[in-house]
Amino acid sequence: MAFEVTIDGRKIGADHEPYIICELSGNHNGSLDRALKMIDAAADTGCDAIKLQTYTADTITLKSDRPEFQLKGGLWDGYSLYDLYNEAHTPWDWHPALFERAKARGVTLFSSPFDDTAVDLLDSLNAPAFKIASFELIDLPLVAYAASKGKPLIMSTGMANDAEIAAAAATARKYGTGEIILLHCVSEYPADIADANVRTVPDLGRKFECVSGLSDHTFGTAASVASVALGGSVIEKHFTLARADGGPDSGFSLEPAEFTSLVRDCKDAWKALGRVHYDTLGSERGSKTFRRSLYVVQDVKKGEELTKENVRSIRPGLGLAPVRLWDVLGKPASRDLSRGEPLNDEMIG
Repeated sequence: MAFEVTIDGRKIGADHEPYIICELSGNHNGSLDRALKMIDAAADTGCDAIKLQTYTADTITLKSDRPEFQLKGGLWDGYSLYDLYNEAHTPWDWHPALFERAKARGVTLFSSPFDDTAVDLLDSLNAPAFKIASFELIDLPLVAYAASKGKPLIMSTGMANDAEIAAAAATARKYGTGEIILLHCVSEYPADIADANVRTVPDLGRKFECVSGLSDHTFGTAASVASVALGGSVIEKHFTLARADGGPDSGFSLEPAEFTSLVRDCKDAWKALGRVHYDTLGSERGSKTFRRSLYVVQDVKKGEELTKENVRSIRPGLGLAPVRLWDVLGKPASRDLSRGEPLNDEMIG
């Protein structure tokens, strides 16, 4: 059974081109002008949707000096949670301008809400879907509230076990429309390609009876393309104007030319899947002329026997099929045969 979800009029599922989400995250670096330029650049890549993250430092964590609020190691070493999120957040008063710019560019925009007030803000802006981040998947009240708005939910599954994914999916279905997309995700920034385990993508879809895909934090595009080749219907990847400009997620984000390649390669991979068939395609018919067939390769007198020396299987394919060689060897020529003639039944006595 093929599962399907519709976001902003776009059908998403195995029977449709992969849905590519361009994640802006905090790579606007605190500039609304840069955020608007990112919308334009993202739209130019051919992506299907652009995604924001909607929170403030105060809605996602606490300002605290306690050790559990401090980050050690990795991309954000030395930050407190509060300072990281304060630096990376997309101000709420930017949202109307960002939604308007995306609408003008003809590309879908939605966001990840991190609390109920963010859900309400995004709902007021007519966001056509919500994305639940991996770290919030276990926040079932948030999942329920987002689902209650009657829009599709995309949920990342990083760190979650089967039971936690099942609980989130059940909650979304209980309180919402039932339209859910689950994204396999490795919640490491960046993620090692060896940890990508993209075979999980189709298993997610089968196990939880939904559209599935990949939220990809690896370098490059290989994991995303592999996911599509395995049947993934959605790809989410982080985006920046230039990694050299810095930003909280810039180190594992794609630049515009790279993201354009991601979109092209993922959609080409889906097209290449095609269908199971063993027939000659219309595009192959011209090539059949150059398959092998039986040809006269030495002049043969009438009545002379056909042998491996005077008849061979060669290209092109205008003579008898090569399998007929066993039938014709030892048979007499019905007329004089010239080198270079394609062999046919009338030439055999």
